[in-house]
Amino acid sequence: MEIRARYVQVGAFTLAVLLASFVFVYWLNNAGGLRNRAVYSVRFDSSVSGLLKGSAVLFNGIRVGEVTRLDLDPAHPRQVLATIAVDRTTPVRVDTFVTIDFQGLTGSPVIALMGGTSDLPLASKSGVALLIADAAAGQSMSGAARDVLRRLDGILADNAKPLKTMITNLDTFAGALARNSDKLDGIVAGLERMTGGAAKTRAAIYDLALPSSSRPFEKTLNTQLIIPEPTALSVLDNDKIQSVSSTSAYLALPDAQWSDLLPKVVQMALARSLEDAGLFAGVSRPLDGVAGDYQLALDIRKFQLAPSLSADVEIGAKLLDGKGRIVATRVLRASVSAETSTGPAAASALNQAFARVGTELIAWTARTIAELAGPRNVVPKKAIGG
Repeated sequence: MEIRARYVQVGAFTLAVLLASFVFVYWLNNAGGLRNRAVYSVRFDSSVSGLLKGSAVLFNGIRVGEVTRLDLDPAHPRQVLATIAVDRTTPVRVDTFVTIDFQGLTGSPVIALMGGTSDLPLASKSGVALLIADAAAGQSMSGAARDVLRRLDGILADNAKPLKTMITNLDTFAGALARNSDKLDGIVAGLERMTGGAAKTRAAIYDLALPSSSRPFEKTLNTQLIIPEPTALSVLDNDKIQSVSSTSAYLALPDAQWSDLLPKVVQMALARSLEDAGLFAGVSRPLDGVAGDYQLALDIRKFQLAPSLSADVEIGAKLLDGKGRIVATRVLRASVSAETSTGPAAASALNQAFARVGTELIAWTARTIAELAGPRNVVPKKAIGG
């Protein structure tokens, strides 16, 4: 009895599993996802290379179903019938466009459904179960590539002679370039210099040496001397070392320059030289709160390399008293020959010419002020801390 009861239990369990399976299949077909699918046939009039059963069906790029079957029409060998199952909510209309698209890196084919007129009825409601694909829908990417290559081959065949002539001309031009490569280097270098594109080398920086200052008298003048910044033409009011061409054009030498604007360099050199000489009780540039007995106003007229390689320096000097009246004037000039027209050679020659002008200018300034100040303004050097 116990054995029979066990068999009854096993049989009842087996029947329950089978019944549950049937119930699940019934639900899947009637109450589940398959019931909500609409089935359409799609007719292609050309090859559908790569399309497989289970390939995706997209509507405006969104997956709505898959291919369930592929058949050939014996009566029309060029045609292929594909059965697709899509979600019933998909708005497939009688004029929906059907084609084959390719997706992913591998280019797997899918059936693409696109658009349709909104005022036309749905295909499922109008009883339309057959959709006609676009005539070029079956053209694969490889087929399109082959078509492009055939067209390209035709173009090359039609233009074989002009292409051959062009290649021959290119070969001739390349040979001419090779034979004149040294000239081309010069042309390119000239263009770079003209357009400012050539690599710029850092110019050497030069300063003016202090002029020598011989003492025309033994004692120090009890006067204050102010040296304002000299005036100059704009072409000289910079840090460039200038040369003048045969046509009187100013040209800045590219391989050398002054340490500051030329007027400032001249002002600083003269002021330091007068301070070191101890000729006056005080020498200064214009400063707030500093009042001078005399001012030495300078005008740089020439400070350049002439076409004859002569370094010309010319400075006009005006001596003003404490009331701003001009009490004496002098123009000082000097020329020194430069070895070459390069920047370093020009800087050296200009430095020597300035030293001569500066030495003469300091001596003239000291003598003139001594004459104007008189003996009562001359004090021993030790009295002012010299």
